[in-house]
Amino acid sequence: MTTKKNQKELLPELCGSLLAAFGIHSFALQAAFPMTGFSGIAALFYYLFQIPVGTMILLLNIPVACLCYKLLGKSFFFRSIRCLFFSSLALDLIAPFFPIYTGDRLLAAICTGVLCGLGYAIIYLSGTSTGGMDFITMSVKTKHPHLPLGRIIFLSDTIIVLLGGLILKDTDGIIYGIITSYLSSLVIDKLMYGMDAGKLALIVTEKGDLICQIIDQISKRGCTILTAYGGYSKSEKQVIMCACNNKQVYPLKNAIKKADPASFFIILESNETIGEGFKTN
Repeated sequence: MTTKKNQKELLPELCGSLLAAFGIHSFALQAAFPMTGFSGIAALFYYLFQIPVGTMILLLNIPVACLCYKLLGKSFFFRSIRCLFFSSLALDLIAPFFPIYTGDRLLAAICTGVLCGLGYAIIYLSGTSTGGMDFITMSVKTKHPHLPLGRIIFLSDTIIVLLGGLILKDTDGIIYGIITSYLSSLVIDKLMYGMDAGKLALIVTEKGDLICQIIDQISKRGCTILTAYGGYSKSEKQVIMCACNNKQVYPLKNAIKKADPASFFIILESNETIGEGFKTN
Protein backbone atom coordinates (compact mmCIF):
# COMPACT_ATOMS: atom_id res chain seq x y z
CA MET A 1 0.00 0.00 0.00
CA THR A 2 2.81 2.39 0.94
CA THR A 3 4.72 1.47 -2.25
CA LYS A 4 1.71 2.30 -4.45
CA LYS A 5 1.24 5.58 -2.63
CA ASN A 6 4.91 6.46 -3.12
CA GLN A 7 4.67 5.62 -6.82
CA LYS A 8 1.64 7.90 -7.20
CA GLU A 9 3.57 10.69 -5.51
CA LEU A 10 6.79 10.14 -7.46
CA LEU A 11 5.30 10.05 -10.97
CA PRO A 12 3.92 13.63 -11.05
CA GLU A 13 7.06 14.92 -9.33
CA LEU A 14 9.26 13.30 -12.00
CA CYS A 15 7.06 14.41 -14.93
CA GLY A 16 6.77 17.96 -13.62
CA SER A 17 10.51 18.20 -12.97
CA LEU A 18 11.34 17.00 -16.51
CA LEU A 19 8.95 19.48 -18.14
CA ALA A 20 10.34 22.39 -16.13
CA ALA A 21 13.92 21.28 -16.84
CA PHE A 22 13.14 21.10 -20.56
CA GLY A 23 11.73 24.64 -20.54
CA ILE A 24 14.64 26.12 -18.58
CA HIS A 25 17.54 24.33 -20.28
CA SER A 26 16.38 24.10 -23.89
CA PHE A 27 14.76 27.54 -24.14
CA ALA A 28 15.49 30.00 -21.30
CA LEU A 29 19.22 29.36 -20.83
CA GLN A 30 19.86 29.40 -24.57
CA ALA A 31 17.97 32.68 -25.03
CA ALA A 32 19.81 34.10 -21.97
CA PHE A 33 16.99 36.16 -20.44
CA PRO A 34 16.41 36.58 -16.68
CA MET A 35 13.89 34.29 -14.99
CA THR A 36 12.00 34.36 -11.72
CA GLY A 37 12.52 32.44 -8.49
CA PHE A 38 15.61 30.50 -7.49
CA SER A 39 15.87 29.28 -11.09
CA GLY A 40 16.40 32.91 -12.10
CA ILE A 41 19.10 33.45 -9.46
CA ALA A 42 20.80 30.17 -10.43
CA ALA A 43 20.61 31.15 -14.11
CA LEU A 44 22.54 34.35 -13.31
CA PHE A 45 25.37 32.28 -11.81
CA TYR A 46 25.26 30.11 -14.93
CA TYR A 47 25.49 33.10 -17.28
CA LEU A 48 28.30 34.74 -15.28
CA PHE A 49 30.32 31.80 -13.92
CA GLN A 50 29.02 28.72 -15.81
CA ILE A 51 27.89 27.03 -12.57
CA PRO A 52 25.28 24.33 -13.39
CA VAL A 53 21.77 25.60 -12.70
CA GLY A 54 20.57 22.50 -10.84
CA THR A 55 23.60 22.49 -8.54
CA MET A 56 23.19 26.20 -7.80
CA ILE A 57 19.48 25.74 -7.00
CA LEU A 58 20.41 23.06 -4.45
CA LEU A 59 23.06 25.29 -2.85
CA LEU A 60 20.65 28.25 -2.65
CA ASN A 61 18.03 26.07 -0.99
CA ILE A 62 20.23 24.87 1.88
CA PRO A 63 19.97 28.02 4.07
CA VAL A 64 16.31 28.56 3.09
CA ALA A 65 15.39 24.98 3.99
CA CYS A 66 17.10 25.30 7.38
CA LEU A 67 15.22 28.50 8.17
CA CYS A 68 11.79 27.39 6.91
CA TYR A 69 11.70 23.79 8.16
CA LYS A 70 9.64 24.42 11.31
CA LEU A 71 7.11 26.63 9.53
CA LEU A 72 6.14 24.30 6.68
CA GLY A 73 5.27 20.97 8.28
CA LYS A 74 7.31 17.78 8.18
CA SER A 75 5.47 15.92 5.40
CA PHE A 76 5.28 18.83 2.95
CA PHE A 77 8.88 19.85 3.68
CA PHE A 78 10.45 16.44 3.03
CA ARG A 79 8.36 15.81 -0.09
CA SER A 80 9.42 19.21 -1.41
CA ILE A 81 13.08 18.41 -0.70
CA ARG A 82 12.69 15.17 -2.66
CA CYS A 83 11.09 17.03 -5.56
CA LEU A 84 13.85 19.65 -5.36
CA PHE A 85 16.48 16.92 -5.86
CA PHE A 86 14.51 15.50 -8.81
CA SER A 87 14.25 18.89 -10.53
CA SER A 88 17.93 19.73 -9.90
CA LEU A 89 19.12 16.36 -11.22
CA ALA A 90 16.82 16.71 -14.22
CA LEU A 91 18.36 20.11 -15.02
CA ASP A 92 22.00 19.04 -14.72
CA LEU A 93 21.97 15.41 -15.86
CA ILE A 94 18.96 14.82 -18.12
CA ALA A 95 18.15 18.19 -19.72
CA PRO A 96 21.50 18.37 -21.62
CA PHE A 97 20.22 15.48 -23.75
CA PHE A 98 17.12 17.47 -24.78
CA PRO A 99 17.11 19.31 -28.14
CA ILE A 100 18.17 22.96 -27.96
CA TYR A 101 16.11 25.82 -29.39
CA THR A 102 18.21 28.59 -30.95
CA GLY A 103 15.51 30.67 -32.62
CA ASP A 104 13.62 33.82 -31.68
CA ARG A 105 13.88 34.93 -28.03
CA LEU A 106 10.18 35.76 -27.80
CA LEU A 107 9.24 32.23 -28.86
CA ALA A 108 11.78 30.91 -26.36
CA ALA A 109 10.13 32.98 -23.61
CA ILE A 110 6.68 31.67 -24.57
CA CYS A 111 7.87 28.05 -24.61
CA THR A 112 9.66 28.51 -21.28
CA GLY A 113 6.54 29.94 -19.65
CA VAL A 114 4.25 27.20 -20.97
CA LEU A 115 6.59 24.27 -20.19
CA CYS A 116 7.52 25.54 -16.71
CA GLY A 117 3.88 26.33 -15.99
CA LEU A 118 2.86 22.79 -16.97
CA GLY A 119 5.66 21.26 -14.92
CA TYR A 120 5.06 23.28 -11.77
CA ALA A 121 1.29 22.83 -11.98
CA ILE A 122 1.72 19.04 -12.07
CA ILE A 123 4.01 19.28 -9.04
CA TYR A 124 1.66 21.59 -7.11
CA LEU A 125 -1.35 19.39 -7.88
CA SER A 126 0.51 16.46 -6.30
CA GLY A 127 0.68 18.43 -3.04
CA THR A 128 4.35 19.37 -3.04
CA SER A 129 6.71 22.05 -4.40
CA THR A 130 10.25 22.55 -5.68
CA GLY A 131 11.43 24.56 -2.67
CA GLY A 132 13.13 27.89 -3.29
CA MET A 133 10.76 30.85 -3.38
CA ASP A 134 7.87 28.48 -2.57
CA PHE A 135 9.44 27.89 0.84
CA ILE A 136 9.93 31.60 1.42
CA THR A 137 6.47 32.75 0.29
CA MET A 138 4.67 30.01 2.21
CA SER A 139 6.71 30.76 5.34
CA VAL A 140 5.90 34.48 5.06
CA LYS A 141 2.23 33.56 4.62
CA THR A 142 2.38 31.34 7.72
CA LYS A 143 3.91 34.12 9.83
CA HIS A 144 1.77 36.90 8.30
CA PRO A 145 -1.50 35.32 7.05
CA HIS A 146 -3.03 38.75 6.35
CA LEU A 147 -0.56 39.39 3.50
CA PRO A 148 -1.91 38.44 0.02
CA LEU A 149 0.14 35.53 -1.36
CA GLY A 150 -0.13 36.82 -4.94
CA ARG A 151 1.50 40.12 -3.99
CA ILE A 152 4.34 38.37 -2.18
CA ILE A 153 5.10 36.19 -5.21
CA PHE A 154 4.74 39.07 -7.70
CA LEU A 155 7.06 41.31 -5.68
CA SER A 156 9.77 38.65 -5.31
CA ASP A 157 9.55 37.67 -9.00
CA THR A 158 9.74 41.28 -10.16
CA ILE A 159 12.82 41.98 -8.03
CA ILE A 160 14.66 38.90 -9.36
CA VAL A 161 13.82 39.65 -13.03
CA LEU A 162 14.85 43.31 -12.70
CA LEU A 163 18.04 42.34 -10.90
CA GLY A 164 18.87 39.82 -13.62
CA GLY A 165 18.21 42.33 -16.38
CA LEU A 166 20.40 44.96 -14.71
CA ILE A 167 23.30 42.55 -14.10
CA LEU A 168 23.13 41.23 -17.67
CA LYS A 169 22.48 44.77 -19.04
CA ASP A 170 19.61 43.35 -21.06
CA THR A 171 16.48 45.52 -21.19
CA ASP A 172 14.78 43.24 -23.71
CA GLY A 173 15.58 40.31 -21.43
CA ILE A 174 13.55 41.91 -18.62
CA ILE A 175 10.53 42.01 -20.92
CA TYR A 176 11.02 38.38 -21.95
CA GLY A 177 11.42 37.41 -18.30
CA ILE A 178 8.14 39.12 -17.40
CA ILE A 179 6.41 37.38 -20.32
CA THR A 180 7.75 34.03 -19.11
CA SER A 181 6.59 34.70 -15.55
CA TYR A 182 3.13 35.79 -16.69
CA LEU A 183 2.62 32.78 -18.97
CA SER A 184 3.88 30.37 -16.34
CA SER A 185 1.47 31.70 -13.69
CA LEU A 186 -1.35 31.71 -16.25
CA VAL A 187 -0.78 28.06 -17.18
CA ILE A 188 -0.53 27.08 -13.49
CA ASP A 189 -3.81 28.85 -12.68
CA LYS A 190 -5.57 27.33 -15.70
CA LEU A 191 -4.45 23.80 -14.90
CA MET A 192 -5.16 24.06 -11.18
CA TYR A 193 -8.42 26.00 -11.36
CA GLY A 194 -9.24 27.24 -14.85
CA MET A 195 -10.36 23.94 -16.42
CA ASP A 196 -13.40 24.14 -14.17
CA ALA A 197 -13.69 27.90 -14.18
CA GLY A 198 -16.88 29.62 -15.19
CA LYS A 199 -19.27 32.30 -14.05
CA LEU A 200 -21.62 32.66 -11.12
CA ALA A 201 -24.75 34.60 -12.02
CA LEU A 202 -26.79 36.32 -9.31
CA ILE A 203 -30.13 37.70 -10.48
CA VAL A 204 -32.20 39.86 -8.12
CA THR A 205 -35.82 39.69 -9.31
CA GLU A 206 -39.46 39.47 -8.31
CA LYS A 207 -40.10 36.79 -10.97
CA GLY A 208 -38.05 33.93 -9.58
CA ASP A 209 -40.00 31.05 -11.14
CA LEU A 210 -39.93 32.64 -14.60
CA ILE A 211 -36.19 33.31 -14.41
CA CYS A 212 -35.54 29.70 -13.34
CA GLN A 213 -37.49 28.45 -16.36
CA ILE A 214 -35.44 30.65 -18.69
CA ILE A 215 -32.18 29.39 -17.17
CA ASP A 216 -33.31 25.80 -17.61
CA GLN A 217 -34.36 26.37 -21.25
CA ILE A 218 -31.17 28.15 -22.31
CA SER A 219 -28.40 26.53 -20.31
CA LYS A 220 -29.96 23.31 -18.94
CA ARG A 221 -28.55 24.33 -15.56
CA GLY A 222 -30.18 24.11 -12.19
CA CYS A 223 -30.38 27.17 -9.97
CA THR A 224 -31.03 28.13 -6.37
CA ILE A 225 -33.62 30.66 -5.19
CA LEU A 226 -32.70 32.74 -2.16
CA THR A 227 -35.23 34.94 -0.39
CA ALA A 228 -34.04 38.54 -0.04
CA TYR A 229 -35.32 41.86 1.30
CA GLY A 230 -34.80 45.17 -0.47
CA GLY A 231 -32.85 47.58 1.72
CA TYR A 232 -34.41 50.65 0.09
CA SER A 233 -37.77 49.44 -1.18
CA LYS A 234 -38.42 47.19 1.86
CA SER A 235 -40.08 44.72 -0.51
CA GLU A 236 -39.43 41.00 -0.69
CA LYS A 237 -37.30 39.86 -3.62
CA GLN A 238 -35.69 36.67 -4.86
CA VAL A 239 -32.04 36.12 -5.68
CA ILE A 240 -31.43 33.43 -8.30
CA MET A 241 -27.99 31.85 -8.05
CA CYS A 242 -26.75 29.90 -11.07
CA ALA A 243 -23.33 28.50 -11.99
CA CYS A 244 -22.73 28.39 -15.74
CA ASN A 245 -19.89 28.30 -18.24
CA ASN A 246 -18.53 31.36 -20.02
CA LYS A 247 -20.45 30.75 -23.26
CA GLN A 248 -23.83 30.63 -21.51
CA VAL A 249 -23.60 34.01 -19.78
CA TYR A 250 -24.41 36.29 -22.73
CA PRO A 251 -27.58 34.53 -23.96
CA LEU A 252 -28.76 34.16 -20.33
CA LYS A 253 -28.26 37.87 -19.65
CA ASN A 254 -30.19 38.92 -22.76
CA ALA A 255 -33.09 36.52 -22.15
CA ILE A 256 -33.44 37.48 -18.48
CA LYS A 257 -33.32 41.21 -19.20
CA LYS A 258 -36.00 40.73 -21.85
CA ALA A 259 -38.25 38.75 -19.49
CA ASP A 260 -37.71 41.06 -16.51
CA PRO A 261 -36.25 44.51 -17.37
CA ALA A 262 -36.35 45.46 -13.68
CA SER A 263 -34.06 42.58 -12.68
CA PHE A 264 -30.58 43.19 -11.30
CA PHE A 265 -27.93 40.95 -12.90
CA ILE A 266 -24.52 40.32 -11.29
CA ILE A 267 -21.81 38.18 -12.94
CA LEU A 268 -18.95 36.88 -10.81
CA GLU A 269 -15.83 34.93 -11.72
CA SER A 270 -15.86 31.34 -10.48
CA ASN A 271 -12.39 29.78 -10.26
CA GLU A 272 -13.70 26.28 -9.73
CA THR A 273 -17.15 24.68 -9.82
CA ILE A 274 -17.74 21.21 -8.38
CA GLY A 275 -21.02 19.33 -8.75
CA GLU A 276 -23.50 18.05 -11.30
CA GLY A 277 -22.74 19.35 -14.78
CA PHE A 278 -19.22 20.34 -13.73
CA LYS A 279 -16.30 18.56 -12.06
CA THR A 280 -17.58 15.93 -9.65
CA ASN A 281 -14.72 15.89 -7.10
